[in-house]
Amino acid sequence: METPRSREEGTEMTGQDWNPDLTYAERSEHTGERIAKARKLRNLTQEGLAGLAHVSRSLIAKVESGARPATPSLVAAVARACSVDPAEINGQPYRGTDERSDAVHAAIPAIRVALAYVDVAPELGMPPRTLDELAAEVVALQKLQKSVSYAQLGALLPALLEELTVQVMELDTVRAWRLLNRAQALAGSLVRRLGYNDLAQVVVERTTVSAQRAEDPYLPHVVTLGRARLLMTMGSWDVALKMVQQAMSKVDQDNPVSTEVFGALHLNAAITAARAGKAVDAWEHHGTATEAAARISPRDRRDPYGLQMNPGNAAIHGCAVAVELGDFDQAIRLDQGVDLSGPDNNDERRAHHEIDMARAHLWVNDNDRALKRMINAERTAPQMTRFHPSARETVRQLVRVHRKIPEPLRALQGRMTV
Repeated sequence: METPRSREEGTEMTGQDWNPDLTYAERSEHTGERIAKARKLRNLTQEGLAGLAHVSRSLIAKVESGARPATPSLVAAVARACSVDPAEINGQPYRGTDERSDAVHAAIPAIRVALAYVDVAPELGMPPRTLDELAAEVVALQKLQKSVSYAQLGALLPALLEELTVQVMELDTVRAWRLLNRAQALAGSLVRRLGYNDLAQVVVERTTVSAQRAEDPYLPHVVTLGRARLLMTMGSWDVALKMVQQAMSKVDQDNPVSTEVFGALHLNAAITAARAGKAVDAWEHHGTATEAAARISPRDRRDPYGLQMNPGNAAIHGCAVAVELGDFDQAIRLDQGVDLSGPDNNDERRAHHEIDMARAHLWVNDNDRALKRMINAERTAPQMTRFHPSARETVRQLVRVHRKIPEPLRALQGRMTV
């Protein structure tokens, strides 16, 4: 495998969002303006949209005017009410201004093609690499995912998917199916984070098939996690919760791996319930997940599915639950017990926590701390931060509330497309 480029190479974003199908005005819209446009296209008043989305009219008005950031739960609720994809409300995918800044999206067409092969194997032009070589490639790409190197990950994924597709068709072995499932999961994580929800749905269906053929008792539950995350993004919270709860009932806890899967399902349920406004359920799920994490001895942690089921991640999720519930003071209190310096959590998890805490500080009008947390997030995982809708919303709001924009914020604004 070629040596991956550094995480920064070819990924810096400056200027306005670029998409060949959008006008300049559309590219410069903020999320509230896109909500207003979707509402008007459905011939809804602000009061009518508020009723369908189960929020107050004043919140809709403030978000549409740009006075309040649009939360993930509001975006999902509005998207459902207006029959559009949440990515459309967020303005995703966020495109670059030139080939270099748009490099992270270059692999998407090839990933689409690689995932389209089902009954017919792709023509590679040369024999595929051996399963040992492909297994090493999967490990390398998992490291890229942990370091949040989106552009490098995307560049290598199509070939890996195609070669593993050939191998499962020729060999039909458990090992080949397991490797294909892992590669598909990497693709699903990438495309969902970039805002290609339609493609993420395709990945969910592909991983469902490969998990069934992999003869791994826990893989179907891990696939359920991926499906539930997509449903949560789309605002189908009740369905996502029901799906995860069904999976929980089928997972034993007689070994560390099964306990990791059980705990991860509860963490997902905690965030989903929080976005649905079900505070009691959210904290109950979080408490169960925290207990599960504590039962796994550090020496017994295997984490074969990249679930990061450990006390540190459970603590991070506690802050996230509070943020999604709008209890920002609680999130800030819980953050005091979070240690991001340990080895348990990867860069993406750390950066996501920094973004959540920036959101919390912004809502309590502590703009200096909000900016500090955003800078921490970008320093930890630059690509992930620049493509994260909540990060962009937070930066936009920080710019809005400052009469004189501080230089660190101005620099951050320049690096992000806001």
